[in-house]
Amino acid sequence: MQDNVENCACPLCGEREVELKTYNFSPYKVVQCLACHLWYLNPRLSEEAMLAQYADDTYFEGGDGLNEGYNDYAEQEKSLRPTFKRMLKHLDKKGMLGGRLLEVGCGYGYLLDEAKGYFDYRMGTDFSSGAVARSSEYAEKIIHGGVGEIEEGEEHFDCIIAVEVIEHIYNPNQFIHDLYHKLKPGGYLILATPDMGSFWRKFMQHKWVSFKLPEHVTYYDESTLTQLYEKAGFENCERIPSSHAFPLSVILKKLHLDFIRFPSINIWLPSVVLGMAARRPLC
Repeated sequence: MQDNVENCACPLCGEREVELKTYNFSPYKVVQCLACHLWYLNPRLSEEAMLAQYADDTYFEGGDGLNEGYNDYAEQEKSLRPTFKRMLKHLDKKGMLGGRLLEVGCGYGYLLDEAKGYFDYRMGTDFSSGAVARSSEYAEKIIHGGVGEIEEGEEHFDCIIAVEVIEHIYNPNQFIHDLYHKLKPGGYLILATPDMGSFWRKFMQHKWVSFKLPEHVTYYDESTLTQLYEKAGFENCERIPSSHAFPLSVILKKLHLDFIRFPSINIWLPSVVLGMAARRPLC
């Protein structure tokens, strides 16, 4: 693993100067760019090594659930579905849904299924062959791989959603640029990511549960996520409500309190995830 660790410049602005304050998780560190103020992982695991982990089906069923992958992704279905349902309902009220949907990093397809009544066509992408197989029943088409695998004739979407994906992306500017050009003029890009500016991170510090290493390589707050959108040419950036349901068992596990036994219930937590929407200009 040490052989695959690399140093990098800021993924958002390319600068190398960082603030003195860091979060040290040897051999990794979470540092803050002195120029644009993005927090990012440096050093980090090489992208090639990280992509190999995503492609391994044990990422969703067999990871440790704390640092790498998920112990049992399907276990979270009962909390992910209401979270997605609430988000989609709000986006619909804002007039951001309808037409053709692309979900990047669709996992087992729970959002695609909840979106059935809002879109005429639904497509998803994921690097895990197991996730592709599981999600295929919920969409017209699932692509194995990234957005680069989408054929040219299928590139025009009215809405693109990526929930807890951008924090995994090594070249976020290129990623957002690619999504911009897969949207129809006037289409919306919806991103959701762990909120580096949240109360939870400031309160928990090193113990913040979204310091999920080595897979989370960038950490956004409202300012840096807006910068990312605007650099790609998006307009009308706005924050969207982002309450998130979690199984109580998952919360206890992340707090190392899983020896405590409680009934299987969901807990709604505010401001855990930063949700933002922006539009591709009409011309």
